[in-house]
Amino acid sequence: MITKSIKHIFAVALIGCGTAALTSCDLDKEYDASLSEEKVFNNSEETRGFLANIYTNLPDGFAPLTDDQFTGASRDCITDNAVTSWGLHYYTKVASDGYTSADHPLLGQWNVDLYGIRKCNQFIKNAKSSVVGNSSATGDDNRLFDRYMAEAKLLRAIFHFDLICWFGAAPIITDVFEADDDMNISRTPAPQALEWVMGQCDEIINSGALPFHYQNQAANWGRVSSAVAYALKCRAALYRASALNNPSNDNAPWAAAAAAARAFINANDVAGQPYKLYNTGNPGDDVYRETVVNPVQNPELILARSVWNTNQIEKVFLPVGFTGSFSGAGRTNPTQNFVDCFEMANGMTIDEAGSGYDEQHPFDNRDPRLAQLVFYHGMTWGRADDSEQRKLDMSSNEGAPGVDYNSSMGGTYTGYYLKKWVNNISCKQGEIYPHGWPVFRYTEILLNAAEAINEAEGPTAAYQYINQIRQRAGMPDFAGLSKEQLRDRIRNERRIELAFEDHRMWDLRRWKAYEGVTLANEATKPRYQQLLNLYGVKITGTDVQAAPTFTYGPAETVNTRVFNSPKNYLFPIPNNEVKRAPNLGQNPGW
Repeated sequence: MITKSIKHIFAVALIGCGTAALTSCDLDKEYDASLSEEKVFNNSEETRGFLANIYTNLPDGFAPLTDDQFTGASRDCITDNAVTSWGLHYYTKVASDGYTSADHPLLGQWNVDLYGIRKCNQFIKNAKSSVVGNSSATGDDNRLFDRYMAEAKLLRAIFHFDLICWFGAAPIITDVFEADDDMNISRTPAPQALEWVMGQCDEIINSGALPFHYQNQAANWGRVSSAVAYALKCRAALYRASALNNPSNDNAPWAAAAAAARAFINANDVAGQPYKLYNTGNPGDDVYRETVVNPVQNPELILARSVWNTNQIEKVFLPVGFTGSFSGAGRTNPTQNFVDCFEMANGMTIDEAGSGYDEQHPFDNRDPRLAQLVFYHGMTWGRADDSEQRKLDMSSNEGAPGVDYNSSMGGTYTGYYLKKWVNNISCKQGEIYPHGWPVFRYTEILLNAAEAINEAEGPTAAYQYINQIRQRAGMPDFAGLSKEQLRDRIRNERRIELAFEDHRMWDLRRWKAYEGVTLANEATKPRYQQLLNLYGVKITGTDVQAAPTFTYGPAETVNTRVFNSPKNYLFPIPNNEVKRAPNLGQNPGW
């Protein structure tokens, strides 16, 4: 289960991170895996390189996109937010509960996290102050050994947290297993494991070994800081308070989650370079710019996994009508469920009386974020300088479908494509762009604060946090809502702001949102409230650009989800691991 070989650990980590088609930052490239432990930890540069390599195990939503056949789509295709047009994708079968613990294709994170944990423990056990140096100094290298040890401990806590997300109860591993050790270990229940993660964050913060901000942000971009420790505790506390890990809905965990969010915000307020929402004052562009135009060193990113310099991301998501030396595959199709969750510009839901919503002009007067996250029919896109700019045509007239409706290698099942992450690439030139996968960003801190404070204390104290996000988006403030009403609105804001960042599948699970839900009993709800029935739109008409007809109904081909409770709240422990270490046990239903 856990090998002693450094070289093998490194190789498996690279396989798990899927680096084949992408180029990443220097944090990922500094370790000579052929060296022995003795040579590594008796050399300051190799020690630094070993620590840098641990970062390759961080969660990364871009890495799966390198696999065009099986995982080349957003993981939100496991949720109600999207479907994928490519029939071979694993996500469709995962979302229909079509695998067992023996053949499930998405369990690699078990090994990626455990190898990350082992590397952290190796570093903590073997790194030497006498080699690294630990003298007081000005700048980021002050007491360098202490900083390195705190980095390793924080990365270890992140890997444990990720295990809990996927598998619930998790083994807490704080030492290196040797060949003669008993590796038939047990798992700690998820609530207690989350509390352990929170405690690790407290130790790191209180040690003062990590700066809240690095003075040289460019040189240390992607490196964990005490701000990351605050952010991890904030997220772990929220998960601990949520229904999956707090079934009796005790208020104490919610109060702890509220305190954790406020602790980040208070520390941030006095930081020299505080994190803040990416906000140029243009609500029609800032959300897009935050993830695409300026995806790396912007003030909202607390921790990003890597810089991928690639056009693979554009290829995977771009509508199929954009072709040339570089062509879009359109593999992720946002659902009508997702599109409908965007309010009108006046702040009313589309099904609310007096909202002004017109289903034959569905994109008029909507929340500005919709046009920044989703490609829809009639939107202007493409590079004017290469004569590629035009209106998108997702029409499906029989015998004469629009250029963006389908292709031999892709298309849309819903009438939509994913715009988030997609640079306005020239298909004639096929340029390369930088992409940074957000592990933590400031928007989430505000969302966490709003959710936890609303649950612990009620709406009045929560409004200030959620309304900062609303104001950046150019949307009206929330006011005058009950706790239950604000809960729904916060969850919807979270769905929009963190869309396609691998949050939705965990949020729905931690909320236990699937309890009591069936295909039949949710069918009378508004589409944006349905989790299992998936919808799209058909665009037809004699003039589909000037006067299209929109007909709403089930998404093509992939139009339902299956969720079996309690089984699907967790992923299975890999079957071979349970055979090797029976004390791990298996998750319910698997």
